[in-house]
Amino acid sequence: VAHLGLFVSAMIVGASFPIVSLLSEAMPPLLATSARFVVAAAAVVAVAGRGVIEVPSPRALMLYAVQGMALAGFFGTMFWAAGRVSALMMASIYVGVPLVAYLMGRLLRVERSAPVLVLALGTGAAGALALAWARDAGAVPLRFGPDELYYALGCCACALYPVLSRWGLERGWLPASAEARTLWSLAAGALLIGAAGLVVESPRSLSSLNASDWLIVAYLGVVSSGATFWLMQRATEVLTPAAVT
Repeated sequence: VAHLGLFVSAMIVGASFPIVSLLSEAMPPLLATSARFVVAAAAVVAVAGRGVIEVPSPRALMLYAVQGMALAGFFGTMFWAAGRVSALMMASIYVGVPLVAYLMGRLLRVERSAPVLVLALGTGAAGALALAWARDAGAVPLRFGPDELYYALGCCACALYPVLSRWGLERGWLPASAEARTLWSLAAGALLIGAAGLVVESPRSLSSLNASDWLIVAYLGVVSSGATFWLMQRATEVLTPAAVT
């Protein structure tokens, strides 16, 4: 069941890259990400009920804050990269997330030593990039510059999310409810990245977005954030971070 859920999650994430590329270039990445998380959190409450709103313990709140920053780092760079990095390159770089999750998991001792797994994950990441660069001969050559590097760092932040979830579960810091973990990590991310957005971006820039932009943000919030991270949290209970990503 966990693997099936992750397969659905992977399909949703893969489809989200070309959808993100449809956003207007005027989209403020931080504030848009905050709005996306608010929509996602509201969707979790609507589906799971108000019982998931129970206030977590102080230790859990601290962990949720770090998870929220990890989510904000990834989705913020994802919005920022739209229009700067091709959808194909964004998806190819994202394939490296499982390898990064494994390495982080080893550091926090939530992953076992598995050299064959490292080889498989490294081959997959390298293969995805090779396929991206080997696309049609007549296409514009792909590059890996500062924009791509910035997005890659955001993907590293994404890899940290399931590692922290597993770490918190094993130490009893986080609740057993996948819905509660999803809600509070999204809420923390919305608050933190929203505060940063108010400092470095103009809230007025949101008024320049059209109806299509807001529909895309709503879709990404409900499906690409709320649903996928709930599926990830469910799988984290029985699988390691590398397997989840």
